[in-house]
Amino acid sequence: MQEQTQQRNDKDHPQPGPNVTVTVDTKPKVVHRGSWIVAEFKKEVGVDETRELDQVIDGEFKPLDDKDRITIKGGDVFVSHVPKGGSS
Repeated sequence: MQEQTQQRNDKDHPQPGPNVTVTVDTKPKVVHRGSWIVAEFKKEVGVDETRELDQVIDGEFKPLDDKDRITIKGGDVFVSHVPKGGSS
């Protein structure tokens, strides 16, 4: 229960300082806070450009396009995966 409260507090209050910690594929990564283009963010955190990236918000996976702009506040959670669909 305390962990859930801590997660809510982290989400409601951005981390202080110019660099913050995010989680990408269960691994902590330190990045500069602020606005990022998804493709640039993927390079910064070591996600292969061929993989897709989802942001986990309130337990739901939000797909991100490489051209989207995201705002990093700290405590953000991301999951990469191979593209869905394709030829069979």
